[in-house]
Amino acid sequence: MASDSTNDAFVVFDRVQKSYDGETLVVKDLNLSLPKGEFLTMLGPSGSGKTTCLMMLAGFETATHGEILLDGKPINNIPPHKRGIGMVFQNYALFPHMTVAENLAFPLEVRKMGKSEREAKVKRALDMVQMGEFGGRRPAQLSGGQQQRIALARALVFEPELVLMDEPLGALDKQLREHMQFEITSIAHNLGITTVYVTHDQTEALTMSDRVAVFEDGRIQQLAPPDELYEAPQNSFVAQFIGENNTLEGVVETISNGECTVRVADGSLIDAKPVNVTKPGEKTLISIRPERVEMGKSRLHPDAHTLKAEVLEFIYMGDIFRTRLRVAGRDDFVIKTRNAPDQKRLKPGEQIEIGWLAEDARALDA
Repeated sequence: MASDSTNDAFVVFDRVQKSYDGETLVVKDLNLSLPKGEFLTMLGPSGSGKTTCLMMLAGFETATHGEILLDGKPINNIPPHKRGIGMVFQNYALFPHMTVAENLAFPLEVRKMGKSEREAKVKRALDMVQMGEFGGRRPAQLSGGQQQRIALARALVFEPELVLMDEPLGALDKQLREHMQFEITSIAHNLGITTVYVTHDQTEALTMSDRVAVFEDGRIQQLAPPDELYEAPQNSFVAQFIGENNTLEGVVETISNGECTVRVADGSLIDAKPVNVTKPGEKTLISIRPERVEMGKSRLHPDAHTLKAEVLEFIYMGDIFRTRLRVAGRDDFVIKTRNAPDQKRLKPGEQIEIGWLAEDARALDA
């Protein structure tokens, strides 16, 4: 489904499948390639196959079918410790009886590195995550955020070309999590490390990645840069899973020249961009992002498609207002507007006019 040119690829999944019981496929025919230096996030709900893909790449799971290549060489039969891959987990996995410096030196000792070289590399890795002063402490004397930095430093200390991260920020609070997202991406890009990152947090995926692979039911549903994923979802699963999204069910009436008209539940006709529909009579789900909708006659674009709506809820959220409306028989239609001085505060029960441009509404699979 999501294959690229594999000539200059550093990591390649070639028709990879995985089954634990010989019957049910957890990963189905996966084709995926990453160039060197890319930060790729595997995003999806629990059980979608993303962590299994990461574990096969790390060597902790074996592919049932297909081949995984690293820098052009098959690695299916190479044990984890010989793949030269750095790993960061959510639970940090630090040795409690060792100091921070000893934790970092351990992967270098395993690689038979001399003492002075080990010390230089440990110092460099600690400085990289701004933990230079903490070499003599034990993990129990560190906060969660500090432990996560040390786990990251340990994954980078032997200068691997590939680093795998499995929900590494899941245990941190929101502010620290956001700070660490920035830290991890800047370190990865500065060092030119290829990174495969697993999360179920859409904001994290959009913030950190060069590309995102959205998994569902063992397959990649879409593989794209974050902006493309959000602005141009290829199917209704991706539209619903990434960010907030409004949907209206309907049936295609006409379709031509890259535009279609859809009749929705209350009989209204809506113009949209046909993405997974090809002919009149097909059922469809129209997808419109909340921030693409304008409300109030004065704000509507001259070419906007307009509909009547009833205000159900008007919520102040600081930088934005979130308005929930009844539109075309649905009570969950949301609009996000910037907190601007001219934004009228609406009351439940008010009847208003809303609108959007046809190119911002996408007719997806029902």
